[in-house]
Amino acid sequence: MNAPLTLRDIARQAGVSLATVDRVLHNRPGVRPDTVRRVKDAMARSAFQPHAAASELARARSRRFAFVMPSGGNPFMQQIQAHLGELANWMAARRLSVDVLATDVFDAAVLAERLEDLVGRVDGVAVVALDHPSVRAAINDLVESGTKVVTLVSDVPSSRRHHYVGIDNIAAGRTAGALVGRFAGGRTGRVAIMAGSQSLRDHAERIFGFSQVMAAEFRQFEVLPVAEGHDEDDRSENLMRKLLAEHRDIVGLYNVGAGTAGVAKALTESGRAGETVFVGHDVTALTRKLLLSGVMDAAISQNPGHEARSAVRVLLALARGEALLSEQETIRIDIVMRDNLP
Repeated sequence: MNAPLTLRDIARQAGVSLATVDRVLHNRPGVRPDTVRRVKDAMARSAFQPHAAASELARARSRRFAFVMPSGGNPFMQQIQAHLGELANWMAARRLSVDVLATDVFDAAVLAERLEDLVGRVDGVAVVALDHPSVRAAINDLVESGTKVVTLVSDVPSSRRHHYVGIDNIAAGRTAGALVGRFAGGRTGRVAIMAGSQSLRDHAERIFGFSQVMAAEFRQFEVLPVAEGHDEDDRSENLMRKLLAEHRDIVGLYNVGAGTAGVAKALTESGRAGETVFVGHDVTALTRKLLLSGVMDAAISQNPGHEARSAVRVLLALARGEALLSEQETIRIDIVMRDNLP
């Protein structure tokens, strides 16, 4: 495991002296605002908290967390896992270890069994959760055993989980609805929705928000029944081909989850990409290309690095009995198009 970051590492990243970093840390005068910002940015990028780290090492208390993540090739989930890897120094300083457990989160029985296996084995669990009675029961059993549980990206609010880390998915769906409706202009026709599964709370809430806006503000469009591709490219491609073949008047498409490669392939090969408004989620290598090429019109984005850091911070605070910083842990919704790609 990599050695913890030091103040000297932060000084090097910020391009300042060690003394300057010390002055910023202790709020001493004599440092220009721009320099203060650079130092704080460097600490934020590295999730560096020297006082908390020293305290944790002094207590010599090690903790183990588990992240139960979807199996398969979901690019956004892979980004979260990559950012967890980047937290190695931060976690080492606090004697934390994180196990990432790939699981079929679309299968309630498999997910519930995975969670039940963690009872008594870890201090905290972050889970991309299916909203299902057996999953709720497994989460409740973990909490009852003393394990801290946060839901990640997709919530199970009726469970006893301690915290949810993710965006407001109803608001995200409403945003997608407004974009599809406005980009489609004065046309009429049908709008397709591709989801992973409506049993995933985040997908169900996005669909609800999207449908609200379409029904209230864009009644000229007929919204088709939701197709469920389980976030799989091949399955999503086949479903999208079928929809396009059956409905020649599709003018809008909302892809609620992953499976984006399959959806985009079907749309492109149909020759109708230029006439179909396509809104999806998350900025990945693939969606970046689709936005630049014009196949995709907009992506509703959430920051995977923020979510990874937030989940670990929240679990640690819960394990320590510390208060959460609500502003720090609020995950923001961004609208990304070709013209403002980060």
